[in-house]
Parts: sequence; C-alpha cells; structure tokens
Amino acid sequence: MLKRIPFRFAVNTMLFLLSAILVYHFLIVAQLIPYEATWGGRLKTEQEMYRFESVSIILNLAIAFIIAVKGGYIKRIVPGKLITFLLWLIAALFALNTIGNITSINNLEAIIFTPVTLLFAVLCVRIAVE
Repeated sequence: MLKRIPFRFAVNTMLFLLSAILVYHFLIVAQLIPYEATWGGRLKTEQEMYRFESVSIILNLAIAFIIAVKGGYIKRIVPGKLITFLLWLIAALFALNTIGNITSINNLEAIIFTPVTLLFAVLCVRIAVE
C-alpha cells in the first residue's frame, strides 16, 4: 500500500514540510510566535524555549539531510543501510511525536501538528522502504 505513494513525492513533500517546520521554529526563537504554542505548552521560561528549540532545529536539519541523501539530492557519504535504519528510527520518532501532540495541552498544536507528524511518520516509512 505504501508503494502507491510515489517515492519522489514522499521525499519532496518531506523536504518541503521540514522546511516549513524549520521556519516555524525560527519564528519561535525570534519570538514572533509565542513559545507556548509549541512543546505541548509545557515550556515555562525563555531559557527552556531556547534549549528545546535548538534541539528541534538541529534534529529537523538532520532529518532533512538524511531524506535529501536518500532522495539523491545530496551525495551519500555513509552506507545506504545506515540511512535506511535512520529513516526507520525517524519514522518511530514521528509516530511517538504524534502521540505527544495528541496529548498536548495546547489545542492548536494538537489540531495542527498531530496530522502533520502522522503524515511525516507515513512518508518516512515510504522513503525507508524504497
């Protein structure tokens, strides 16, 4: 069933959405979006926000890099099996993140990011099985 999703569509969609998510996180760091709108509404201080947003930005950049490698946009410098393993790990991370978003105390986050992280998990599985 996953093979019905074209590989190139999955890669390009993931890269586009990750870029949008990165912009969102940079807007939070720039305080143009309140940090209460992320991390389940659990952040209490600016210092927490900077720490958590830094981790999020780094992880999203790493995920985009891995997908770009698998998609052939970046020359592979690590074994293909490692890239595939990492994609399965990322898919599991997004699946867990989906559960976290469902339980968010911020309704906007739950409504918007639950389907996004679920889509990410499905697309990562599709990319991994290529």
